[in-house]
Amino acid sequence: MDNPLLSPFDTPFDSVPFERIKTEHFKPAILRLIDEAKREIDTIVSNPETPDFANTIAAMDWVGKRLNIASATFFNLDAAETNDEIQQLAQELSPILAAYNNDIMLNEGLFQRVKQVHDETDEAVLSPEEARLLDKTYKAFARNGALLSPEAKEELREIDKQLATLTMKFSQNVLQETNAYQLHVQDREQLAGLPDSILAAAKAEAEKRKLDGWVFTLHFPSFVPFMKYAANRDLRKELYLASATRALKSNEYNNEGIVRDIVALRGRRAKLLGFGTHADFVLQERMASSPAIVLDFLQDLLQKAKPHALQEVAKLQDLAEKDGVSPVMPYDHAYYAEKLREATFNLSEEALKPYFPLPQVLEAAFDAASRLYGLVFELRTDIATYHPEVTVYEVLENGQHKALLYTDWHPREGKRAGAWMTAYRGQWKENGKQVRPHISIVCNFARPVGDTPSLLTFNEVTTLFHEFGHALHGILADTTYESLSGTNVYWDFVELPSQFMENYCYEKDFLRSFARHYQTGDPLPEAEIDKIVAAANFMEGYQTVRQLSFGLLDMAYHTGKLAEGTSIEHFEKETVHDTQLYPDVPGTAQSPSFSHIFAGGYSAGYYSYKWAEVLDADAFAYFKETGIFNPDTAAKFKALLASGGTVDPMQLYIQFRGRKPQPEALLKRAGLVAS
Repeated sequence: MDNPLLSPFDTPFDSVPFERIKTEHFKPAILRLIDEAKREIDTIVSNPETPDFANTIAAMDWVGKRLNIASATFFNLDAAETNDEIQQLAQELSPILAAYNNDIMLNEGLFQRVKQVHDETDEAVLSPEEARLLDKTYKAFARNGALLSPEAKEELREIDKQLATLTMKFSQNVLQETNAYQLHVQDREQLAGLPDSILAAAKAEAEKRKLDGWVFTLHFPSFVPFMKYAANRDLRKELYLASATRALKSNEYNNEGIVRDIVALRGRRAKLLGFGTHADFVLQERMASSPAIVLDFLQDLLQKAKPHALQEVAKLQDLAEKDGVSPVMPYDHAYYAEKLREATFNLSEEALKPYFPLPQVLEAAFDAASRLYGLVFELRTDIATYHPEVTVYEVLENGQHKALLYTDWHPREGKRAGAWMTAYRGQWKENGKQVRPHISIVCNFARPVGDTPSLLTFNEVTTLFHEFGHALHGILADTTYESLSGTNVYWDFVELPSQFMENYCYEKDFLRSFARHYQTGDPLPEAEIDKIVAAANFMEGYQTVRQLSFGLLDMAYHTGKLAEGTSIEHFEKETVHDTQLYPDVPGTAQSPSFSHIFAGGYSAGYYSYKWAEVLDADAFAYFKETGIFNPDTAAKFKALLASGGTVDPMQLYIQFRGRKPQPEALLKRAGLVAS
């Protein structure tokens, strides 16, 4: 069989030839490329020369380049355009790839070479990037079992194999549960409060399913506006319960047992490697270096935010009582928060949407990148994509090719919820020549309906800028070694570039430059811009406490607090009790669908969103002092982004800012202390 994954990609910029790749190509290609990578490892191990940086550490960074691209392509498809066949294949390939990784990390001959280079090389003869790669490589072996006994290594292999299967199954169960539900409404009177644009989308969804009336789903563009605008409390409750019981019901997609198994296996793995808990293991390689530091950070923020959150919820209760609603429940929050926002600021998210058509917002993001970093984005129609809705841009700097950017904006049955950035190919230098990255942004914004383009809520505008910030981290990468490139940084540093970009959405001059009505071209009225900025901290206490609840839950799971026999629902509710702002809804739990920590990369790391907020607020305060597009400040931040993981993140931040980050900027921005 001619397999395009095994041949050189004769495409523009060696982009993935999606139109030639079939699902049946992936398994044989990945198995063949694993064998190829193993041979590359064998060549390093059998090298008769004395181990040194070049023939061992640098050589290892070259291993498996083709495998990385093939597997990235496969797993990106599994997230963005999956089907039953791909999901089944993911179940097969995940443990195989985990075993391959173990074959490298537990290769005694390879580790002895790495250890010799680590122990005998004078770091003074290495560049800072080389020294960083040496340290990272040695730690990777130590942290993945190279120092274990043969018996313990076999146990580690088995654990990793099980974890690879379980995390994949967790993600697939959440997707199945999300897709399985529909709220079908045939009585128009039950949909009071919902804007015409949301009704039109629900009508289109019903027609797609060959149903009369309107259909609402658990996908964000459908779920979020329903909870925000639907006056029918019973239907809000029904939709909320469907979301809050995903993978918690008594069916084949229940994730409770998987949560227990993942937590137990991660704990066993950490102890095997000499760590007290999974959190201790993870945080050894983070800016926040221990569970105690993370918990102190979360508790300190909780102490500052909770009084504000309680005041905010009390205002919602006062508003709800006018409708005879008491107590306010979780499924009432978004509805009354939107009413309070409109009453306080005379600001309606729905009324703003016509001023934020997706193409315009994307152009604004491109404009910001141009003004900050000198980047230009040109549409390419000659590059293959995995779905007709995906668009590709060539990124240029000074007229030279810098990267490819794939964008995929709308929900589909084969796409998981949320928004993310990923890469099909990283960045590295080969014989002094740049190999530039292929970056992708995937979101779930409402699709166009008829002549109306995709219109974004302001929250979705910030989401686009957030993911674009991650993309810029990858696009601007400029390192020698791929494993230190782009977003390959400490996990509690990786959110800085993304959250930093969100700040531009609240800058009045910048907002004026792109917020225009999609039909008339009229600019967003000045009064509305003032309201957006004034409302920036709206419900900030509540939002902060909510984020902290997720961080505390994550840390509880990964510091060994889940006792045998305790139900997942009970454990979760006990853990986040101090962050609970509304009465409990029995039979609901976040954990079985908490993909960030059980299927993503955020285990013992969810706190990093808040940690990075300290960094981004402090960084943007510097831009505010010097000018938000100040070329000198932008050049310093560009250097930070381009450096990837080649420098310790705190050192990198100090090089940019001239000092360590200070939390005051975040507390002031959030309105949690007086400015």
